[in-house]
Amino acid sequence: MNHRLQITTQRLELLPCSLGMAQAAVTKNKSEVERLLGVCVPDDWYASEVLDFFPMYAQMLRNDPSQLGWGVWLMIHIPDSTLIGDLGFGGKPNEQGTVEMGYEVLSAYRQQGFAFEAVEALVNFAFTQPELKRIIAHSPDDHAASIRILKKLGMQQIGRDENLLKWELKLESR
Repeated sequence: MNHRLQITTQRLELLPCSLGMAQAAVTKNKSEVERLLGVCVPDDWYASEVLDFFPMYAQMLRNDPSQLGWGVWLMIHIPDSTLIGDLGFGGKPNEQGTVEMGYEVLSAYRQQGFAFEAVEALVNFAFTQPELKRIIAHSPDDHAASIRILKKLGMQQIGRDENLLKWELKLESR
């Protein structure tokens, strides 16, 4: 993927998380994260699930800088100039052209359509990459908002593992 990545939607700017940004997030260095992004970062972002992925993600970028864009993306709310969530993939597509996707929006910004706006833009962008054929995602079976988003994207439920639903979106079904 191109190293000058950025996706802009009606209300959001999506930026791939750089190695420097990932390293600052791992150490929870709020002033450095805000300096690198040039936006406000609410304290509750540091409690988000993606923080657990950052050490592995930073290592992924160190080992292979071309992973940028296939990992974490940061969701910036343009009117507030605030980081409101994150989304992205677990790495480059595998041999079958499949990536796994996830997303999270901070509680103050939920129920306003930001997750769908961001995920739809990233999915549309990702499917312009020739190596991508299929995106999978998981959602808790009792998380109605997440299920709505995945269905609205056109994802099909393909499985269940205990309380987790597995979804897929194939390039040819778009």
